[in-house]
Amino acid sequence: MTAQAKPQAFSADPITAPLRAPVFRGIWLAGLLANFGLLIQGVGAAWAMTQMTPSADKVALVQTALMLPVMLISMPAGAIADMHDRRIVQLVALSIELCGAIALTALDWLGFTTPNLLLVLCFVVGSGVALMGPAWQSSVSEQVPAETLPAAVALNGISYNIARSLGPAIGGIVVATAGSVAAFALNALLYVPLIAVLFMWKRVAEPSRLPREHLSRAMISGVRYITNSPSIKIVLIRTMLTGLIGGAIISLMPLVVRDLLHGSAQTYGIMLSAFGLGAVIGAFYITEVRKRVSTEAAIRACALSMGGAIVAVALSREPVLTAGALVLAGAVWMMAWMLFNIGVQLSAPRWVAGRSLAAYQAAGSGGVAVGSWGWGHLTDMAGVNTALLVSAALMMLSPLLGLWWPMPRIGARGEEAQVLDDPEVQLALAGRSGPLVVEIEYRVAQENARSFHNAMQDVKLFRQRNGAYGWSIARDIADPELWTERYHCPTWFDYLRQRSRSTQLERAMEQQAMGFHIGPGPVRVRRMLERPFGSVRSKEDVPDRCERSVPR
Repeated sequence: MTAQAKPQAFSADPITAPLRAPVFRGIWLAGLLANFGLLIQGVGAAWAMTQMTPSADKVALVQTALMLPVMLISMPAGAIADMHDRRIVQLVALSIELCGAIALTALDWLGFTTPNLLLVLCFVVGSGVALMGPAWQSSVSEQVPAETLPAAVALNGISYNIARSLGPAIGGIVVATAGSVAAFALNALLYVPLIAVLFMWKRVAEPSRLPREHLSRAMISGVRYITNSPSIKIVLIRTMLTGLIGGAIISLMPLVVRDLLHGSAQTYGIMLSAFGLGAVIGAFYITEVRKRVSTEAAIRACALSMGGAIVAVALSREPVLTAGALVLAGAVWMMAWMLFNIGVQLSAPRWVAGRSLAAYQAAGSGGVAVGSWGWGHLTDMAGVNTALLVSAALMMLSPLLGLWWPMPRIGARGEEAQVLDDPEVQLALAGRSGPLVVEIEYRVAQENARSFHNAMQDVKLFRQRNGAYGWSIARDIADPELWTERYHCPTWFDYLRQRSRSTQLERAMEQQAMGFHIGPGPVRVRRMLERPFGSVRSKEDVPDRCERSVPR
């Protein structure tokens, strides 16, 4: 299998266009099999736990063990995905998952599985999933043309939910006929095709002109970007709360089957399949929903529909009615999560895509993991019926969150602007020289002072999310037309990275702010090395200030 650096655009139905790209098609099909294996294993693990212990808390903790690693290690995983070859990262992650699946198979076959050991090995598999996620999602943009990226995101969601539609039913049959050990073994086998496809992918990586960031610095860069991106922060908050509230329907599903429907492992698989079928339906209609209504309106409709579906599951004692409610729940659940995912993926530039998607995964999985633990405790105290009704009530109230955190408008991916030339310097600088102080002087007509100040608030956000700190804007009290923007970068290399990370939209914001400048000369930029002891000691006759009359 060979990859093209820049796949050409294809004229096809929007949802199927990405499958015309050979790399994406091969990875998607192999990923579908891996998703089948993961869902089959999930059925085996959840049902094995119900057979080993009557505790609702332990049963719900299976979901927590699978999802908690995503919350705990997503940010390091995202940084690793942005720093290293994403193909290699995915292969390492799949190897971890494969080892966990093989260990589960061997221990269950030997009869050594205990509730705690089952949770530990589920955590191992979940750790591989957590490492895989950011690299998997952020590499999609390298496999398809940019205009088909939303459809590719939707297809990845469809892949998982096709597996969710059929995998649990298959898992239920496998567990009912051959036991949980067969489910664990089948999962291990289905990882092999994806490992093979990724191994054959000849990924074309663009070399960076700057050294790779250290892991800790890369994580800090990711957190800094997210905290200075209001739209991404809102999406993450809504994602986490949706997972926290709505996760009850997923984590308590084994108990719904056992206590409300009095069903078997096969019934459990069928119920999960109904949820997955609804999710596939929701994924296919996501494009139409995005065309017809705003993101906020769609999220609100999904929350209200989800609440009604959970009520039906809580009150039903008939498998057919429960399955119908789960189809609806799966459809609106999938729509909401895809809207969150697309919102993050199309907002983050390529350099921080892995870390942004990792934060999205951490928010969603963390919400589900913590919620599963809480719903399990509530079920032990009040019963599965009451827990589901509480979840439904909270879900129906969740649209009120839009009053404080309205969903941002989803736009196009923030494409990087042309990299600026490195500034000329006359001081001997190493990559670790710093901190670097940047001062930019503007001369603005007094009647434009408020408009200029408002424009600089946008400049502040993108300077900080791209690597600057200590940002300030000051106005000269003796010369009211003179404004000075000032910020720091930790090192010289960090400053060069900060300059190279600007998107086209951010560059346009900067030009808008600079448009207020009235001269007489161009905007003046000073770049200074703070506390330049080493440079002064090595070359005392060279001034420690570099001044140029060029854009930043």
